[in-house]
Amino acid sequence: MVKMTVRDVDPGGKKVLVRVDFNVPLQDGLVNDDTRIKASLPTIRYLLEKGAAVILASHLGRPKGRRDERYSLRPVVTTLAELLGREVAFAADCVGPEAQEQVAALRPGQVLLLENLRFHPEEEKNDEGFARQLATGAELYVNDAFGTAHRAHASTVGVTRFLPAAAGLLMEKELTVLGRLLVSPRTPFVAILGGAKVSDKIGVVENLLAKIATLVVGGGMANTMLAATGRSVGKSLREEGKEDLALAILNRARELGVAVLLPVDAVVAPALLATAPARTVPLQEVGDEDMILDIGPASRDRIARALKDAGTVFWNGPPGAFEVAPFAGGTMALARTVAGLSATTVVGGGDTVAAVRRAGVAGNITHISTGGGASLEFLEGRELPGVAALRDLTV
Repeated sequence: MVKMTVRDVDPGGKKVLVRVDFNVPLQDGLVNDDTRIKASLPTIRYLLEKGAAVILASHLGRPKGRRDERYSLRPVVTTLAELLGREVAFAADCVGPEAQEQVAALRPGQVLLLENLRFHPEEEKNDEGFARQLATGAELYVNDAFGTAHRAHASTVGVTRFLPAAAGLLMEKELTVLGRLLVSPRTPFVAILGGAKVSDKIGVVENLLAKIATLVVGGGMANTMLAATGRSVGKSLREEGKEDLALAILNRARELGVAVLLPVDAVVAPALLATAPARTVPLQEVGDEDMILDIGPASRDRIARALKDAGTVFWNGPPGAFEVAPFAGGTMALARTVAGLSATTVVGGGDTVAAVRRAGVAGNITHISTGGGASLEFLEGRELPGVAALRDLTV
């Protein structure tokens, strides 16, 4: 069912509670990366242009249900005000008399940012009373935080019991782009999956296998699959006890005619350290004391050939430990390859997004998803509570 969006409601003159994802990194009391804030701007600007008063609610970090100034959203105010080009007020709490007074005083064209939702344990418990307090004073609710849509929290699900609920423009874009991957991707469709654990992405693999032509596997996932097929991976990161799961994926791919590309060479070292002696070896020469920390040039070329004629590429998880300079080559090469394709390219997951930004090619990716866990659960075919709670669009 298609969900109602901000375009399907009239926010003019209304106070609109908007769930945004301002879970941004802070350094020395300043926002260190404003990507998520920028992603929310189209919805905020749309509402302001339509004459709404905008109340913004978000979490930041994991304060564990108590006030912790390290996770205050106050530093976001300066960045948001600069990006919007207008004043942004701040409420020292997200509920309670003072916050409600500020909401009541808000006028069309004004913006108020509430303090961290997760300073209250009731947020993550989806407490009805807390949700009612959040909704007090607002006349419409908009969820534009796709990255939290897989959580049934008070600010993503509970408030929809008290306010008409619509999707924001970012939420709409995420659902449209990711939905197209599942329903009508341009073919051939290639999925690139990395990360530490096979078990973390088993649902995605199972759901995508019938839709893709090629599965490229890197990182710890690849190590587990290689070990399951009898290859030596030395001291490399892999998921112990998941060999049967890895083999099941490989067998299912074979049954469906899906090509699975595992590394054929690797950059290895005795430890994940920038100072560790690194060397590139064919996979069969990985020693017992070696750690596979990146894919080698032969693997990079093999992947590039597989991607050359792709119609759609979905990438989640780097193929190496790119945070450490000697082991960044494979991930940087892959980022440049993906960015240079004429295919529809979708990148998700915090590490992968960081990689394409580090490679300087983010602007050449069709869509960079803001939802890590939410993206994966959506691609598994699971219903996201924060999406399900929004009103269906009736024609």
